[in-house]
Amino acid sequence: MSLLAGKTSIVTGGTKNLGATSAKELAKAGSNLFLHYRSDPETADKFKAELLKEFPGIRVETYQAKLDRAEDLTKLFEAAKKAFPEGIDIAVNFVGKVVKKPITEVTEAEFDAMDIANNKSAFFFIKEAGLNLKDNGRIVSIVTSLLPAYTEYYGLYQGTKGAVEYYTKAASKELHSRGITVNNVGPGPASSSFLFNSETKESIEFFKTVGLHNRLTLDTDIAPIVRFLVTEGGWITGQTIYASGGFTAR
Repeated sequence: MSLLAGKTSIVTGGTKNLGATSAKELAKAGSNLFLHYRSDPETADKFKAELLKEFPGIRVETYQAKLDRAEDLTKLFEAAKKAFPEGIDIAVNFVGKVVKKPITEVTEAEFDAMDIANNKSAFFFIKEAGLNLKDNGRIVSIVTSLLPAYTEYYGLYQGTKGAVEYYTKAASKELHSRGITVNNVGPGPASSSFLFNSETKESIEFFKTVGLHNRLTLDTDIAPIVRFLVTEGGWITGQTIYASGGFTAR
């Protein structure tokens, strides 16, 4: 595939889990990669070497940083443009955090951490992408298929992720004249530490029963959708694509 040959993608959280799987999907389509990670440089270096071996025609750079402040996002895009002076075409944000507990038990520290990871960093990611992407670029944020769910214990997670839908809608209109599309993908309950660290064995088994094929969402279910939105899916903008195997719908 060469749909993205000559293009460059920023991927936050791009060296492990869904971010890494999606980065590999973009590499398969020919994109150069600027991969952000928060911690674990050993994993990042190993993944970079793996990508370069499997896709020798692309360039890959890694970048370590917290993305807690607006200036962190500014520096992220500055570093990407320094590494790839020809410019950035695609920006995909996988940064996120989850807490499952009743609203009456959420502490201010937990609220602030969730608000930064899911809301603030997402807003300033979209802002910087809008300022820095080349015309006809693509912006994708990862949200959650819990957004349309009527459920308990995930109110803080839903609330901090839900804001991203409105940032996406507004940005898609504001960037319309430059041909830049802005979309979200909402995965269902995923086979990952995100879910395993917050759920019981019983609830995980239940989530399997409400998805296609009686299983959880896999990274390989989501990564092709991300790739589609930045390639052939260029007529889609301002949307949230719920990829949950039937877990929720809107």
